[in-house]
Amino acid sequence: MIEVRPFRALRYNFDRYPDISALIAPPYDVLDLSDKEALLRRSDRNVVAVDLPHVPPKSAGPPEAYRRAAETLRSWRSDGTLVCEPSPAMYAYHQEFMHEGRRYTRKMLIVTLRLSPFSEGNVLPHEETFGGPKEDRLALMKATACQLSPIFGLYSDPEGEVDAALRPVTRSRPSVVGTLDGVDNRMWTTTDAGVHRAVSALLSQKKVFIADGHHRYGTALLYRDGLSGDAGRPGGEHPASFIMFVLASMDDPGCLILPYNRVLPGRALADVLSAWRSSTATCGDAEADLRLFDPQTQRTVALKFTQRSRLDALSPEKSPAWRKLDVAYLHRVLIDEDLRAGAADLPKVAYVKSVEQARDTARAERGVALLLNATPMSHLKAVSEAGDLMPQKSTFFAPKLVTGMTMYSLE
Repeated sequence: MIEVRPFRALRYNFDRYPDISALIAPPYDVLDLSDKEALLRRSDRNVVAVDLPHVPPKSAGPPEAYRRAAETLRSWRSDGTLVCEPSPAMYAYHQEFMHEGRRYTRKMLIVTLRLSPFSEGNVLPHEETFGGPKEDRLALMKATACQLSPIFGLYSDPEGEVDAALRPVTRSRPSVVGTLDGVDNRMWTTTDAGVHRAVSALLSQKKVFIADGHHRYGTALLYRDGLSGDAGRPGGEHPASFIMFVLASMDDPGCLILPYNRVLPGRALADVLSAWRSSTATCGDAEADLRLFDPQTQRTVALKFTQRSRLDALSPEKSPAWRKLDVAYLHRVLIDEDLRAGAADLPKVAYVKSVEQARDTARAERGVALLLNATPMSHLKAVSEAGDLMPQKSTFFAPKLVTGMTMYSLE
């Protein structure tokens, strides 16, 4: 059982900034220094000034960087750039975007959710993550006493009950709007206690699957557990016992999973096909489990996986749901076994999102692009509920959530 609550968001002053296009930013972990500088040229009040004090955020930066971020946050609160919501609220949040010539709306909700370890089964991870220290995010959270960007979570709601409970809210004028990278963001604020009770009751019976933010969820647990006395007690009422989530229904047509493509640097197409000849067969494009693109010849080859039962022997500890994944077959059978062919080290793999990026990277690296099919949402749910983790970079949820719609004070 999960517990969600309304909260008094720390947010931009919507009276001063009814359009926050110049103030919002992509997630911190996809930005480099040039991206940060470009955002700050749009406005020196852009949230990136606080959310990305150290570049790159792969490890902790100098303490001064986090002190400056905290001072900036305090100054914005003092001068009215940021305000605290007068009453606890829930926030309906829509993103409108184009994909392959069609317009979609992803309907979401911003709330706080009680923290619990994954072992309790209320909040579930969905894929393995690359090892990386949480020191940067923990240092920033300690300095600012604030959660600056939300975790993105999914829940099952085939009947659309949560959306129905929020529909009266979203029929009104949005509290704020903002456009970033071609995505229109709209948010509505509701302090209606009846809406809060209805939404909380509906969500209490569901599980939440983390779509994006596994590391930040772990950081929030570390922060809570590091507090002294009752403040750090699981089940307590301290703000740090909760974490800000953007929640979306898995069943929302606008909740898209796109594939995360791969590149094998320095590999020739003929050699890859030779290594995989016993585990794949060429097929028509509509039947393909995987497509290979060779930038040297501009040739694309469609492949069908033919030895899925090998996963039973190679990964017997994994669930049947995990062994059905295309990306599991790709890595465990084709890359780790067939392409490795007994070598000491695993083959090098680069991860890229779009087909265009995969082709460009393959060209630059003189390698082969691996163009995957998207992982179905049902597979994500089944693997998570089985207690397994999908391989790294199995899913790409598009578009990314923006940072700066709401923040959550931990004081």
